[in-house]
Amino acid sequence: MNKRRRLRTTSSLKSYPEKSAVFRNHSAPEKEPDWEIALSGDLGEKETDLVSRLVDLPRGSRGTIFFDSPGGSVYAGLTLASLIRLRNLNVAGVALGECSSAAILPFAACKHRFVTSYTTLLFHPVRWQSEDDVRFEEAVEWARHFKVMETDFDRLQAQLFGVDQILLDKWTRPGKFVSGQELADAGLAQLIDPFSQEDQWKLIEAR
Repeated sequence: MNKRRRLRTTSSLKSYPEKSAVFRNHSAPEKEPDWEIALSGDLGEKETDLVSRLVDLPRGSRGTIFFDSPGGSVYAGLTLASLIRLRNLNVAGVALGECSSAAILPFAACKHRFVTSYTTLLFHPVRWQSEDDVRFEEAVEWARHFKVMETDFDRLQAQLFGVDQILLDKWTRPGKFVSGQELADAGLAQLIDPFSQEDQWKLIEAR
């Protein structure tokens, strides 16, 4: 009877357990840490730095923006809010001290919003301020554009907060200082207590 010979082959591959360990190490990259940005002071003065930082962030990444700003340029507020949404950033906006005027727009654009009972937000109509000398014709055009911008700003603010514009109009005209507690009671933010014995950061992380 003919005996079948078994063919022996050699291979440079290592044993299966070793290979799987290598594959596991490469297939599970470490999670990127959450980023943090402080938005403080006048938006117009900080706009260049803030825009650069938001653009440099990975699209769709997760992080926290701490707010303490009296506002400033409406266009700066609109730019920051637009970048947050366009780049699909998963942002927790935390208003610590003041978050007023134009700073409210990027705060409203945050996916998750947190306030303290000491937070202050000043809602008011868009203000027109110019230190330049303008001709009469230019002033007329500014007035026309200002009216359009005021209407659009109010509508967008209500859209970002996800609330009926009637509520915001009660705060905006003629203008009102709204506390963090009031904003939380209206369902537009979550109240946290940074001076509590409990770790409030866990609430922000669990968003």
